[in-house]
Amino acid sequence: MKNLLLGAVAALAVTLMGADSLDAPLATQANPMTIVLDATKAPLGLATTRMTIPVKPGPFTLDFPEWIPGEHSASGPLNVISELRMSANGKPIEWHRDQVDLYAFHIDVPQGVSTVNVEFRALLNGPASGTMATRNIMVGNWNRFLFYQRNINNEDYYVKASMIMPHGWDFASALPVVSRNGDRVDFGEVTLETLVDSPTDIGRYVKHYTLYKTPHGATMYLDLFADSPDDLKIKPKVIDAYKRLAPEAIALYGGHHWNVYHAELTLSDAIGFEGIEHHQSSDDRAPGNFMTSPLMQKLDGDLIPHEFSHSWNGKYRRPFDLQQPNFNLPYPEHTELLWQYEGMNQYMGDLLSFRSGIRNPKEYPEFLAALYANLAYEPGRDTTPIIDVTTGAPYYYTDGRGVYPSLRRNAGDFYTEGELMWLDADTIIRTLSHGKKSLDDYTKLFAGGVSSPKVVTYTRADIEHYLNEVVPYDWHAFFQRWVYSIAPQPPTNELARAGFKLVFTDKPNIFASGRGGASRSVNAWFDVGTRLAGNGNVFDVREGSAAWKAGLAPGMQIVAVDARAFSPKAWNDAVTAAKGSTAPIELIVKQAGYFSRMQIDYHDGIKFPHLVRIKGTPNMLAKIMAPHGPEAHATK
Repeated sequence: MKNLLLGAVAALAVTLMGADSLDAPLATQANPMTIVLDATKAPLGLATTRMTIPVKPGPFTLDFPEWIPGEHSASGPLNVISELRMSANGKPIEWHRDQVDLYAFHIDVPQGVSTVNVEFRALLNGPASGTMATRNIMVGNWNRFLFYQRNINNEDYYVKASMIMPHGWDFASALPVVSRNGDRVDFGEVTLETLVDSPTDIGRYVKHYTLYKTPHGATMYLDLFADSPDDLKIKPKVIDAYKRLAPEAIALYGGHHWNVYHAELTLSDAIGFEGIEHHQSSDDRAPGNFMTSPLMQKLDGDLIPHEFSHSWNGKYRRPFDLQQPNFNLPYPEHTELLWQYEGMNQYMGDLLSFRSGIRNPKEYPEFLAALYANLAYEPGRDTTPIIDVTTGAPYYYTDGRGVYPSLRRNAGDFYTEGELMWLDADTIIRTLSHGKKSLDDYTKLFAGGVSSPKVVTYTRADIEHYLNEVVPYDWHAFFQRWVYSIAPQPPTNELARAGFKLVFTDKPNIFASGRGGASRSVNAWFDVGTRLAGNGNVFDVREGSAAWKAGLAPGMQIVAVDARAFSPKAWNDAVTAAKGSTAPIELIVKQAGYFSRMQIDYHDGIKFPHLVRIKGTPNMLAKIMAPHGPEAHATK
């Protein structure tokens, strides 16, 4: 009954907006909207955008993009707009923001006017919108720099864009280039859908690599934009691994649906870590040493493979209710099927990172142990199924980890648990087919073939049908168990099927971050039951753990442990010393300006998760993660 009511309300909202009968787009291929993005002041955190937008006389509404593809939330940054001006025939036009839909801007177009000029200065950096520019780099997401006619189909609305860069800077984009004159680049007419789907990064220190050319004439590039030229001094063996990425992905999916692909990667400690998928490119952001640090490649080497895999899973094949006509919806984006869109893609991105050699395939068991243990030790799974996290994604995304994320479930659980679920499916297929088939056969049914960029939608029934074509099994019940029902434990049987079992020892697992590793944080989740920052700030506490029973909580800061000033080493020493002892671990804790003493009654030592081989069983993980591309076949 509740679902029927929600459906009726959504249908009414669509009718009121008029989305069931879209307006004719005034910006056509013969008469496109134009946009000139002047980014010459990007090093100061400013850019100016000037648009000429086709309109018609009378009341008219322009929208600023709200629901951004790939971000799965109403993340369009309204706060970047400053000094907005509109005019026609040299005369100002008054505008006013809608009092209900804050992304809508209303104007009265005078008779005889067919275009209006819209100009505003974009604030590139902010606490809510993020850091998008430094003195040497600008992340160029076009949705931040434009307005467009309300209630049109993005695929029928045309735009001709240009960009002016700071002197001496370079760019990368999947957009077709008509001309480049000095620091100005003019792009060809494309649909609004394509423009927003084509980030155009620019920078002072830039390096372009041609990674792969397909037999069909498509080319993949890696475009690096660094804050420091030293971060572009990358070892050839690292680039060689990325050169194997496209062949491995094409072997996995059985084709491709891009004519060109630009993996655009910013290397900056100021911009932060991010990855957003696009059909013929990706917006990747990482710390400055990402490409020069073996540890960074080990821990986060799935960044580019994950977004690249989305070209097939998410952009070419897209959930039927996630594909919308434009960026301004009267209701939340429908994200139910993110367990396929992001969950399977998390598995594919990691798989491709190991198969291509960006990461060492022999280290996948350690990676999997950390992944599995994090989900197995999450109290929120006792009350909350994955479907709630996917359906609520538009709001969970904006909250990030939040407070007590393990109780609510982490916002990204459908990524990580999705990986376990699809690995489970992979091992089921391999077992039932006696090794003759694998999930690779499913991916080819799901997203195989060669074509130019286009969207083909799917439903849950389609997913189950493709899987049954590979191996008959009750796939509906499989997803019902792991996605749509409460699962007190994550998918588990794949471990034994693959020839492994989970154990805990005091030996560090590099993928279970913390304990003085790259982040200088403390991951005591599997023993004492808490996650701490390097300065002792408490991120989370596991319900039922020794830390929980002692009264530790997020927002507190541990300033001393066993009479020593807090440090990751002092913490580890205290936990180790308490093993076999009866004396509690003594803490001094600061909270809201007050200090208190706390005792943690824990005596089992440091614990890290690992997978160990089950004797006499085949190592299925080694087969799954081994290279599958042309080079792998050539060496057999």
